[in-house]
This record gives sequence, structure tokens and C-alpha cells, in this order.
Amino acid sequence: MTLVQLEYIVAVDTYRSFVGAAEKCFVTQPTLSMQVQKLEEMLDVKIFDRSKQPVTPTEIGSQVIEQARIILQESLKIKELISSQQQDVVGELKVGIIPTIAPYLLPKVIASMMEKYPLLKLMIWEYTTEDIIHHLKTGVLDCGILATPLADTTIEELPLYYENFVTYISKNSKLYKKKAIDADDLEDENIWLLNEGHCMRSQVLNICRSTKQNRIQGLTYNTGSVETLIRMVDMNNGATLLPELALEELSNKQLSKVRYFKSPEPVREVSLVTHKNFIKKRTLNALKEEILNVIPKTMKQKKKKDIIGI
Repeated sequence: MTLVQLEYIVAVDTYRSFVGAAEKCFVTQPTLSMQVQKLEEMLDVKIFDRSKQPVTPTEIGSQVIEQARIILQESLKIKELISSQQQDVVGELKVGIIPTIAPYLLPKVIASMMEKYPLLKLMIWEYTTEDIIHHLKTGVLDCGILATPLADTTIEELPLYYENFVTYISKNSKLYKKKAIDADDLEDENIWLLNEGHCMRSQVLNICRSTKQNRIQGLTYNTGSVETLIRMVDMNNGATLLPELALEELSNKQLSKVRYFKSPEPVREVSLVTHKNFIKKRTLNALKEEILNVIPKTMKQKKKKDIIGI
């Protein structure tokens, strides 16, 4: 049994394809298939059911693959130990981030990380929370930046900051004249929401205590963009909720449409998350420090606010 063979079965499980796994491992498909078959013969078990498409692991195969992931993670600790002694932040860091955080946080963080750690290769994808958790568990991602808590025992959460939700209201709304609002004020308002699958949608619905859809005059509109929600309010009235960091992107005219909630203000907890077996601690700490450097001080401590669940 070799680490290479374990890498191959993990890759096949991750991509559910021998061809796809071979491409990701930079080997030919026959080479990968032969090594997987040798491992199966040595263990005297079938790890994969090749009759199904996509390829799926057998019951015992799933257990073997789970242990293979642990072994591979443990083997990487040797490199991590050496790196920690050298005081270097090097290698790759594969990051998943939800779209309602990415545009307001990443540009500043990426520039700083690239300047301070030129030997580090950052690889970043925007995914929904569900996809990030899945990719952490399969090893496709090293860490994620998303709203917590997740209530998943396989995922470790490192809280970074606490971000208010604010309302963005059309000038034609009866709420526009209010200096601050509470959740009950939104009950009769037309609320623009993100698509299903975005955690911020669930948080907004929790704040509004409502299940209303994006409906204005018979229209149903689905979007995954906070910027689109803002434009919808600007051009079609109604209201939406925004994360506080998004306010930095607004014009003075748009800022006049922002209203904060009365105390206690609804807030989301934003965390760095990893699989419990994650080992690149030095690199993760470097990313954490750069994020905290660009976050306003008021967001770094939780005060008397309501953390909104996902």
C-alpha cells in the first residue's frame, strides 16, 4: 500500500470518475486504474462499484477512503512541521468563500497576502455554504469563509468578526422616513431576497419572520448577487437587507436609503472554517491576520446583538 494509491482512491471518490481523477492527479487514466486495482487486490475488497455512473464507492470502500483521507492528512504534517521551523508561509491554500462576503472582503485581503507571502499560491472559489462544507470534507478546499455557526462536528470554526444586517429601502417606501426600524416594520414590505441555497437568504427570512418570496406585482426574480438586490430596490421599489461591509461600495445617494435596526441589532458571525483534520495552521493564521487587519474594529467584538442562524 502506498500514499500514491491512497491519493488515487481519494481522487476517484472526490470526482466520481476515473478519467476526472486521473486529470487532477496528472497521470493517465490506465495508470490510475491499475494502481486502484492493485490496492483492491492487496486489500481483497472492491473499493468502487464501476457498474454505476458516476462511479461510487462500495460500503467497505467508503470506510477505506475515509481512513485514506486521514492517513494523507497525517502524512502532510511532516511538511507542515518543516515549514513551521522555517517560519515560511508557502505552498497552496485553497479557499472557498460565500458570494455575500467575497466582493467586500477579498480584494484588500488578496493584495496584502500576495505582498507579504510571495511564495504562497492562493486559490479561491465562490461557493454556497453547502458546497464549501462538502468540498472541505472531500479535500477539494483547505478552508472556507462563511457565516456560522454550522452545527457540524466535522468542521472547526474560528470566528473572525460580527457583521450587522442593515435595511436598504426605496424612497417610495413608508419606512423611508424612519431613522431606525425593527423586524416587525418589514412585515408588509416587499422584500427582495437571494436565491435558495444562499445562507443570507435564510438569515433574512429569520429576521423578517416571513416566508414571502421575491414578489412585486406578480414578478418572481431569483438572484445570487447582493448588487442586483440593490438595483432592484433602486428601480423597482421595495426593500432588501444588506451585510454591513457592502455599505463601503454605496454612493452617498444610496447610503441615504440605508436604515439600521433598533437594538439589539441582527448580526451574522463570519468565521474561517476547516475540516477537523486540517493541518496548515501557519498559513491559516496568516490569512486570519490579514482579514482582521482590514475589518473595522467595531466588527471584531460581539456586543448585545442577535446572531442570526442559517
